Amino acid sequence: MTARVGVVTFPGSLDDKDAARAVALAGAEPVSLWHADADLRGVDAVVLPGGFSYGDYLRCGAIARFAPLMSELVPAARSGALPVLGICNGFQILCESHLLPGALTRNSSLRFVNREQTLRVENGATAWTNSYTEGQEILVVLKSGEGSYVADERTLDELEATGRVVVRYTGGDPNGSRRGIAGVTNEHGNVVGLMPHPEHAVEALTGPSTDGLGFFSSILAHLAAGSPANA
Repeated sequence: MTARVGVVTFPGSLDDKDAARAVALAGAEPVSLWHADADLRGVDAVVLPGGFSYGDYLRCGAIARFAPLMSELVPAARSGALPVLGICNGFQILCESHLLPGALTRNSSLRFVNREQTLRVENGATAWTNSYTEGQEILVVLKSGEGSYVADERTLDELEATGRVVVRYTGGDPNGSRRGIAGVTNEHGNVVGLMPHPEHAVEALTGPSTDGLGFFSSILAHLAAGSPANA
C-alpha cells in the first residue's frame, strides 16, 4: 500500500505545493490538509511546509500552533506515533508547539537570506534522515528571515549529547544559529524540524541538487520498516 503523507496548508502558504511534489517524487501519495480542519485524514506522516506568514506579526509559528489541525497532530507526534517534518515556518511551529526545544529568531544579519546551502548530516537514524549517512554533506536551499536557532546552553548540550542535532550548517553559519544547528529532532526521532528547504532540491532541473529528496524517501523507508526511529 502506498504511504500517505499529509502536507498542511496554512493561510499564505507558499511551499506546500513544492512539498507535495517532493512527497510524490519520493513515491508516496501527498494528501492536502487544511489547517482549520481538525482531521489528519488517516495519513501516515505529516509535513509542515514553510513559506507562510500566518500570524507572523506576533511571532513566527505562534498563531499557527493553535490551528484546529494541531489539536490532533501534537499528541500523536508527541507519543512517537506520527512522523512529522517541519520545514522553515514548519520548524518554527514545532518549536512553538513544544514538540521541539528552542526557538527561531531573526537572522543575526537582520536580513533575509536566500542561497544554496551545504549541510552536514549529524543524525542519519531519524524517521526523516535514514537515507543519509552520518557526516554526509548535502546541498539544499536556504531562504529565511527568522532562521537563527537559539536555545539555552543546557538544552544545546543535551541535544549534542543525545544525538538530536540532525543537520548542521557547513562553510559558515548563514543566520547566526547557535552551534551552526540547522535542524533538530525529538527524543523519539519521529519529529524533525529544519530551517533549510529540502523540497527545493529534489529535481536537477529546478534545484541546486537532488540531495533534498532523501528526507522524503527516508520517511517511506521508516514507514515500511514499521518501527520507531532511533534518535
